Amino acid sequence: MNKDHLLNEVIIPVLRHLDMDSDVARYLLLGTIAQESHMGEYLVQLDNGPACGIAQMEPATHDDIWDNYLAYRPSLVAKLEQLLCPGFSKTAQLKWNLAYAVAMARIHYRRVPAPLPKLSLVGLAYYWKKYYNTVKGKGSVNEFRHNFSRFVGDVPEADNFYPAGE
Repeated sequence: MNKDHLLNEVIIPVLRHLDMDSDVARYLLLGTIAQESHMGEYLVQLDNGPACGIAQMEPATHDDIWDNYLAYRPSLVAKLEQLLCPGFSKTAQLKWNLAYAVAMARIHYRRVPAPLPKLSLVGLAYYWKKYYNTVKGKGSVNEFRHNFSRFVGDVPEADNFYPAGE
């Protein structure tokens, strides 16, 4: 998938819709998608794993977000429901509803108590590893850095960027 199209036509509009937009969030999501699905090449996890969609979210993680985070945030639920297609399960939509998949990945990061990192490749990689892939996950910081560079390119100059303060 073209990274500029994904950024400008999906990620930025979704982040604005959720009132969760920042440069760090944009590049964290681009990096997550680059790492998890090779920028949308894979919509289901290889080797019959449970993860799906461009952000490769597992259904158990998806359901946990709904049960233990969104259940207490009705205004955020209302925004998410505007992104859903009626008549299809939410977990199925992780595979083909790009806006919903991006929104759920952003909400996954939003529920982390630590602020987003400074905008740097190393900061994004370590944040992804700790909070998205987890210590037990198979992905590595170096793999994230490689895939970010391969599919996204360089991180914009970070001199003027600070943590998002979430």
